[in-house]
Amino acid sequence: MGLLSLLILVPVATALVILALPQSRPTFFRLFSLVAVSIQLMILGAGWFRYNPNQTGMQLTEHYPWIEVVLRQGERVHADYLLAVDGMSAPLIALSVVVMFITVVASFKIVNKTKSYFVLLMLLDAAVIGAFSALDLLLFFLFFEFMLLPLYFLVGIWGGPRREYAAVKFFLYTFFGSILILIGIIVIHISFRSPGVADLIHTFNILELQDQSNIIVGSFLDSARAYSWGPLTARMWVFILLFIGFAIKLPSVPFHTWLPDAHVEAPTPVSVVLAALVLKVGAYGIIRFTLPIFPGEAAASSTVLGLFAVISIIYGALNAMASKDFKRLIAYSSVSHMGFVLLGVASFNETGLSGAVFQLVSHGILTTLLFLLAGVLYDRTSDRTISNYSGLSIKMPKYGSIVLVTSMASLGLPAFSGFIAEWLVLTGAFDQTHLPDYVPQWMGFAATFGLLLGAAYFIWTYQRMFLGAFGTTLTTAKDELTDLYSREMVMLVPLVVMTLLLGIFPQTLLQYINTFASAWFNQVSPYLN
Repeated sequence: MGLLSLLILVPVATALVILALPQSRPTFFRLFSLVAVSIQLMILGAGWFRYNPNQTGMQLTEHYPWIEVVLRQGERVHADYLLAVDGMSAPLIALSVVVMFITVVASFKIVNKTKSYFVLLMLLDAAVIGAFSALDLLLFFLFFEFMLLPLYFLVGIWGGPRREYAAVKFFLYTFFGSILILIGIIVIHISFRSPGVADLIHTFNILELQDQSNIIVGSFLDSARAYSWGPLTARMWVFILLFIGFAIKLPSVPFHTWLPDAHVEAPTPVSVVLAALVLKVGAYGIIRFTLPIFPGEAAASSTVLGLFAVISIIYGALNAMASKDFKRLIAYSSVSHMGFVLLGVASFNETGLSGAVFQLVSHGILTTLLFLLAGVLYDRTSDRTISNYSGLSIKMPKYGSIVLVTSMASLGLPAFSGFIAEWLVLTGAFDQTHLPDYVPQWMGFAATFGLLLGAAYFIWTYQRMFLGAFGTTLTTAKDELTDLYSREMVMLVPLVVMTLLLGIFPQTLLQYINTFASAWFNQVSPYLN
């Protein structure tokens, strides 16, 4: 059994152990979960030493036959248990393991239905890592879908007053996106064949699907047949289905409205997983599957993708500025920051893609910090209304200092990871060569304006909540507003150190990402004008 399988099976086994324990042992649920994520950290360390950042292609590969069904004579459906990582998925899996460790520690304050909570959290852990490591499209879809149910219950049972509404809205949006992705997968599957075999074996292998020579002549996606519905070809329609399905998970405007509601109602640890990891699966699907399988359609749509990106950047920032709830502000800032990921992808160059992947990791760290900080305030006062606080740095100096550092990192101040990511994305946006000159110019300037808005809402929020004379409109809050506890410092300080290290020494991460970005660009560049 390989290291990637162990990363997936450890939380699954832990969930089964917790299920077997009596309901009256909540301490054991927390302890076993903590042990599980600690083991994952050790497995991650072993895998990280075995991974060669200078090697192109997949590493730590695990490949076993899984499903084979005979359709008719000489024609079969074939799926494999295929796991592997490269310069994009390896950092995302590392991020997942670290964030899940912190999430388990943050979940120690959960006291309601503790057994069910930790079972669902462990299953979600396994599904996220499986989605980032699966290279069989059917296997990926199963992991992708399996994230849906744990999140639905985690929001719907342990969330705030409007948790049922938020959970149902999240479920309907993401389930609709999953249906679109499933339709695209079916069409892709029946249109591609495994290379080098005599029989017609339809493949789910993502590496084989990216090779356009494996398209079956006369199939639905065979360009020689020129299928078309209206002005668009069949290939373009399937590309659109996949893009919308993953854009809902990203989320990109206008498919984003489930996110603020889910974040506001979700408990703090669930918000952390949702923003730091689950959103990344949407971006991962676009980069890993959608664009390499449909490179020509993606290149032809790059202006539209860039438009989605800049609208998300600006619209998310404006909504964050108008938010009255601290957590809702963070949720809309995620919409804006994920717009930079889409902009980097739409640039169709190595610099932009490197920035997009770097932003995925950076945003995962920073959004974990931000939601944990919002949770600290809510734990003390049960209120996140920005206007109800002022001068918090006087009463909570450690808390105020970490909020300040995190805010500066999130708005892209130099020396933090956010600056490196956004600088690379903007460089890639301005450096497009396959589009008319005016297109990259308006994309880049619009995204830069989004950066200014981001600085505005983070600085304005900090000024209102933390500067000036201490005060609060909450009558019961003054005695509750104590500074950070040791457990909270243990969660927050390592994340601050991580964003600083990636900002000062970005090559520690870029050496992995650049190898992937170079190979990805070489694959899609022949389809650029």
